[in-house]
Amino acid sequence: MAADDTLRSTSSIRPFVMPLDDPAATLDAVGGKGSALAELARGGLPVPGGFHVTTDAYREFVAATGTDERIEAVLAGLDGDDADLAEAAGAQIRGCFRDADIPESLAKAVGSAYEAVGDGTAAMAVRSSATAEDLPGLSFAGQQDTYLNIRGTQAVLEAVRNCWASLWTGRAIHYRARNHISHTDVQLAVVVQELVDADAAGVLFTVDPTTGRTDRLLINAAWGLGEAVVSGLVTPDTVLVDRESGAVVEETIADKTVMTVRTGQGGTHEAPVPEDRRRTAVLSAAEAARLARHGREAEDLYGDPRDIEWARRDGTFYLLQARPITTTAAPAPVPEEWNDSLGTESLWTSANLGEAVPDVMTPATWSYVQSFMSQVMIGATLDGRPMYGNIGGRFYMNLSVTATLAAAFGQTKKFDKATELIFGRLPEGVTVPLLPASRLRIVRNTVSEAFRVTRRVRANGKLLDAFLATAPTRCTDLRERTAAADSPAALRELYDAEVNPYFTLCCHMLQAATRQDGDMLIKVRGSLRDLAGEADADLMTTGLTADGGQLASMGPLLGLEQLAAGTLDRATYLRTYGHRSPHEFEVSRPRPAEDPDWIDTQLAALDRVEENAELRLGRQDSARKAAWSRFEAAHPQQAAPMREAVRTWSESARLREAARTEIARVFWLLRTFVVRAGELTGDGEELFFLHAEEIRALLTGERDVLEPVPARRAAYESYSALPPYPTLIRGHFDPARWAADPDRRADFHDAHTTTPAAASETVTGSPASAGVVEGIARVIATVEEGDRLQPGEILVTTVTNIGWTPLFTRISAIVTDVGANLSHASIVARELGIPAVVGCGNATTRLHTGDRIRVDGGRGTVEIVQR
Repeated sequence: MAADDTLRSTSSIRPFVMPLDDPAATLDAVGGKGSALAELARGGLPVPGGFHVTTDAYREFVAATGTDERIEAVLAGLDGDDADLAEAAGAQIRGCFRDADIPESLAKAVGSAYEAVGDGTAAMAVRSSATAEDLPGLSFAGQQDTYLNIRGTQAVLEAVRNCWASLWTGRAIHYRARNHISHTDVQLAVVVQELVDADAAGVLFTVDPTTGRTDRLLINAAWGLGEAVVSGLVTPDTVLVDRESGAVVEETIADKTVMTVRTGQGGTHEAPVPEDRRRTAVLSAAEAARLARHGREAEDLYGDPRDIEWARRDGTFYLLQARPITTTAAPAPVPEEWNDSLGTESLWTSANLGEAVPDVMTPATWSYVQSFMSQVMIGATLDGRPMYGNIGGRFYMNLSVTATLAAAFGQTKKFDKATELIFGRLPEGVTVPLLPASRLRIVRNTVSEAFRVTRRVRANGKLLDAFLATAPTRCTDLRERTAAADSPAALRELYDAEVNPYFTLCCHMLQAATRQDGDMLIKVRGSLRDLAGEADADLMTTGLTADGGQLASMGPLLGLEQLAAGTLDRATYLRTYGHRSPHEFEVSRPRPAEDPDWIDTQLAALDRVEENAELRLGRQDSARKAAWSRFEAAHPQQAAPMREAVRTWSESARLREAARTEIARVFWLLRTFVVRAGELTGDGEELFFLHAEEIRALLTGERDVLEPVPARRAAYESYSALPPYPTLIRGHFDPARWAADPDRRADFHDAHTTTPAAASETVTGSPASAGVVEGIARVIATVEEGDRLQPGEILVTTVTNIGWTPLFTRISAIVTDVGANLSHASIVARELGIPAVVGCGNATTRLHTGDRIRVDGGRGTVEIVQR
């Protein structure tokens, strides 16, 4: 570019034009936008080629044409705070710019620079760049004009003059006056760049401006058409990218039916988006990561967060401008990561115990669940690998640990049978990977623990009936005294002396109950299935509420019907079932008994039931008797011993259920302790984000334990916003990245493969309760949505537990994503004679409310009859 005197200002040695990456392209020379682009270009970032028209060129124009004197005359005595007067003054000043010719020396400099960029016909973007642009606490974005698709020297000169004139819009004059910025202190430069013939464009924020989170970058992306750049006036896709990994953690695809583009004359027009692109993501995950990397490089270059306008052409990204982010939410804490899948090739499942704890857990709940599991499980870890874990806040069992332990003791076949019965069928081709471990070390470490636990189980088994008889009253007394504790010291003393020991006792009693004839069901049911078939085996192992006994899972429903019939009073019902709920292990959730309207709400729902539980149980009792008659006729020698085996197992099952209800009750006691600790310390709900030991420490005045609360709360809220994770997970699982994947599988995630689920009009799962029903599907995510369920519909949901039991008399069949033969949905469905298919993995994503479906509980299939 030439540097003779004709190309320089008459009042300085600064040239009228500069190359885009010129080291002299500073704020006072080329304005805020220009200096930012110059820094990007010098830093090696992808910036379209071009040049600056400096502030000296602006001063030369207004001085040589006398426009500066006219501006001074118009502004004399102007009240800039009056928006209407500012608009009138601006119109008069802009007219002066239109009427003045650009001096020859200035026109020659701009023309020569334009010819150097291309051959004199290149399409350019001509952008204003003010010296006061984006000062700290201020933003001048959008106040001066930009012109696109400008071709030819004369058109470029005209666009430059129009940019200068835009310094004097009424809006700009009014803004400067309100912010006490002198009009004479503001100069305007112009950036002239090659126009990116964009196929996509948008804005990149190097922090999330909506939350203030610095660990994420936010990208807005929309389609670009022809020779225009999307202006941002359309609804774009929104993509959140993790700063460290570059992974997409959240993505919202906009319905891009129409896009607004700016024309070369500065106006706008709407154009239709091609049909195949309307619901298609503008950026791939790889492109989002690449763009985010450019954003991080720009942020490092400037040393502060940036708002970056970008465009894409033929797969190449260009940064068009980079402004400081002037408005963001208060910085949000970086969430903790809760992910035990890291660093292991295990197979994890949320079935069985995960059904009892279906929610994202608060840290307080997780600490109590960990304590519970350590008390009831043998071999809770294997060489440091846990038998259970926290993945994205949700509870998972590590099947690989259990399988490795079973293999060490030669029990692989037994493990396989138990796994299907307890956790459900594995998808075809999926096996449980064993973990590298010494068999000798496993046996040595496990045997001593097994002997110790066996002795404890035997001793506690003799005390189980007495414990169950007194536990409700004992726990209620403890809960009332906990709620009445009058000081932090008194509460901690009560917790240490009585609450925590009683929690441990409840865990040991459940352990004793679950080990009473623990594997009998596997043997009994296997024998019945071989002799009588699947359907009759199901019938013959029901009746757990018969003969004077009662299955705890059925209690809330049967008690409610007794309450409605007047054979049970409210106080007894609350005392017996007020602690049972869908969220009974989560200490941050209130229990039903804490809601004064709970019973009335439950009773009102009974009015929508066409056939109550007693009628269904009676019909199932007749079917069960018929099945036993068939068995006795076919196998007379085996009938009596088989009846005794089933009776023994039924009694054991009732004991296990009764012990489980006391675990639910003691978790209400733990909730009461946490709530009271929050009241006494003045920290309230913050304590749900502390671990049990941290709560104890807080009660002694150790306030520093509260420091992790913001990061934990952020993690809890982030994980809670995601859909339920796959039932089965193998290897490393990133919940946010999985949720952002439009092709994600809801049944199984394998870190090493992205094999999609097989396409079929039939959903398959474990056959849990025989029978065939055709009806209308109702897909609901939580039991709180149960009022949408109409009588006779087929319930489709992720998972159920005891809190769902009252809904079962309203449905004709049930289908779940998570579950196995011993799941809540399976047991209650068999007791009531409702067809059930459980553990489907993806039923809630493949079936939709209103679909007509056919459920075959004997075969484990769900057929879509009509969408």
